Amino acid sequence: MEVSNRFITIKNHVDGAPKESDFEIKAAALPLTLQPGSTDIIVKTLYVSIDPYQLNRMKTASSSHGTSSYSVAVNPGEAIDAYGVAKVVVSGNPHFEKDDLVVGIFSWGEYCVVKPGGMIRKFDPMGFPLSYQVGVLGFSGLTAYAGFFEVCKPKKGDKVFVSTASGSVGHLVGQYAKLFGCYVVGSAGSKEKVAVLKEKLGFDNAFNYKEETDLKATLKRYFPDGIDIYFDNVGAEMQEAAVANMNVFGRVAVCGIISEYINGGRRAAPEMLDIVYKRIKMQGFLAADHFDVHGDFVSTTCDHLRTGKIHPLDDISTGVESIPSAFIGLFRGHNIGKKMVQIAEE
Repeated sequence: MEVSNRFITIKNHVDGAPKESDFEIKAAALPLTLQPGSTDIIVKTLYVSIDPYQLNRMKTASSSHGTSSYSVAVNPGEAIDAYGVAKVVVSGNPHFEKDDLVVGIFSWGEYCVVKPGGMIRKFDPMGFPLSYQVGVLGFSGLTAYAGFFEVCKPKKGDKVFVSTASGSVGHLVGQYAKLFGCYVVGSAGSKEKVAVLKEKLGFDNAFNYKEETDLKATLKRYFPDGIDIYFDNVGAEMQEAAVANMNVFGRVAVCGIISEYINGGRRAAPEMLDIVYKRIKMQGFLAADHFDVHGDFVSTTCDHLRTGKIHPLDDISTGVESIPSAFIGLFRGHNIGKKMVQIAEE
């Protein structure tokens, strides 16, 4: 049996804000059979993750290309690999069978061939929607959990600021922080998102950064006694303002700098005297650095999900053809929560 496998690729390197004309849908014949002795696995993609960092992979050059296997460059015409949920169609690997549900690195496409050594594992849905494996129980959730607990090292009562707080990682960081006993304020880009943070997710407060003209003064207003932890998803001016308002021995977890991804000339410039004299710790990190806490992360998060203490936000588009617009929307503030695309039904 053979299928026509549709997948998304870029037509050219993307060095500014992504647009529809940068992408195209390709199709290639894919036999759903394996050669004798092959240990490949063919999967049918069900959900794929849509993440801002992928833009750095599409650029002509980026310092991220040589630092991690998750951030290698994507060339025009190539299938774009991404984290997702899939179902095994054919397996030459004795550890996987037809119809197994799996998570791992697949592609922005309908089918994917996973070679030996590829990232793939079986999972138990545990009664949760499959989309949770891409979001709250996937890399986004691990990023939030490890970034907050392992990098920020919170103490009960800490005052926590989260930027892009309605995004895939930020909305979970704020909830973990509240459950731990912290005071939490988030920033977002619309009144609707601010309302979600305060009314649905339990943030102590939130503000629309687009309505503020002086971010340093804004943060002083929300944190009159200073910030202990800043979970940074945006970089640029917001990072500068947060550092200016941080307390002695404050901690900054640099998870993402989305405002700088589409504007190469925009850079954060925090006051380095503050960093030195307040002894502020700033650390960039990747979820892949913290697989050692994956078991604790899953166990703790599942408990919170079952008791209704964490409310994951999944923002789901449908169909492989919707991937470009879903991705572009990240840089226009269209998503609330974890952006993903459902490619097929289970």
